[in-house]
Amino acid sequence: MDSKQDLRIIQAAYTASAVRSNQYPEGDLQEIAFLGRSNVGKSSLINSLCNQRGLARVSGDPGKTRTVNFYTVVLQEKQEDQQAFRQSAFFVDLPGYGFARTGGKNRDTWSSFINEYVQQSQRLVLLCLLVDLRHPGLPIDAQAYAWLASHGVPLQLIGTKADKLKASELKRNLSTLNQQFPGVFPAIAYSSLKHSGRDVLLARFQEVINN
Repeated sequence: MDSKQDLRIIQAAYTASAVRSNQYPEGDLQEIAFLGRSNVGKSSLINSLCNQRGLARVSGDPGKTRTVNFYTVVLQEKQEDQQAFRQSAFFVDLPGYGFARTGGKNRDTWSSFINEYVQQSQRLVLLCLLVDLRHPGLPIDAQAYAWLASHGVPLQLIGTKADKLKASELKRNLSTLNQQFPGVFPAIAYSSLKHSGRDVLLARFQEVINN
């Protein structure tokens, strides 16, 4: 019989915020980034993954949200009767796109800001594109996906707020995500409230870090 696996984030801490690439933290830790429409639940998802309430904070100040925020996390894999194996990485919280009070020049600057990170980071191993699972077909999400895919960014689609859907709706909308946003990895339904999807997502992180 196979031993039971225990995979979790045992440490997580805020590291830095950056507005330019020369402010990104130094080192060779691999990066897993999170991107999505504003209010899609990025901060809640990061807090859920790390099991640390308030680690990633939602700010009501649009100026403060236009930063790339780095968190150092330690992922531990432990099996029965075996020594724990630990890996460190950066979680990178990118600014949300489509913020209602950001338009014109500010919206262009924001797009360039995200563009700079995606194209210049040499440590990015996976970008998690978050989509509200209640609304899987929004044009703004399709545009973000198309841009990322055209740049060869390794993607993991995550359907957030899964707890707000009935089982039949969840299954249907998740299928829609996979059809509209095809990739190497299938989309994952996630509920930050119930932590459903966390084990699957952490296993995906371990997979890309090990590769």
